[in-house]
Amino acid sequence: MCAGAVWSYEHRRYAAVRQTVAWCNRGGSISAEPRINDRIRVPEVRLVGPSGEQVGIVPLAKALELAQEYDLDLVEVAANARPPVCKLMDYGKFKYESAMKAREARKNQAHTVIKEMKLRPKIDPHDYDTKKGHVVRFLKQGDKVKITIMFRGREQSRPELGYRLLQRLAEDVQDLGFVESNPKQDGRNMIMVLGPHKKKTEAMAEARQAQEARKAGRQGRGGAKQEQETSSGSAEA
Repeated sequence: MCAGAVWSYEHRRYAAVRQTVAWCNRGGSISAEPRINDRIRVPEVRLVGPSGEQVGIVPLAKALELAQEYDLDLVEVAANARPPVCKLMDYGKFKYESAMKAREARKNQAHTVIKEMKLRPKIDPHDYDTKKGHVVRFLKQGDKVKITIMFRGREQSRPELGYRLLQRLAEDVQDLGFVESNPKQDGRNMIMVLGPHKKKTEAMAEARQAQEARKAGRQGRGGAKQEQETSSGSAEA
């Protein structure tokens, strides 16, 4: 092959790559959809039946014929295999079920959030109980809590006050959380991180169950009230 032909081939390939990159940068995307039915362009395939049974290597025409016979689609599920693996399935139903599973997975996906609670070293009992209540709620929800003790003025010379306060809080909520990051000085603040014993997914599931129980209780009370009103009306009649 002459040098001009080699340069021409390399030039065409480089131009094609540049064109593809430019198209993707404009917002395009390479389709991840598998090839189905007459879009499959190979002489033979390794066929898998509708129930997952191995049919074996068959000509493409035979696989398409079986798909038509079963009123299903021939879907290429492993394009890089030799020969490619294809399966008989209802592709529309498969796409719908896959989308539903992905949606449910996103719905149940747990994102651990780090909440923050700020306290003063000489906090009064009422404020402490209020702040502790917020920490308890966050831990029950499966979230981490960053506790910050803010020192001002002469308080900075008494870091043990903040340390004792953080220890007290950790002990008060030890049934719900644990000390993930021990107290440490950070400038004029002292910081500690509490982690929940309960995973975020477990907390979300319990919250949904509690919500459904409350909803069922409201419906039950409504039905009982309606039944009582009906009975009273019948008695008056």
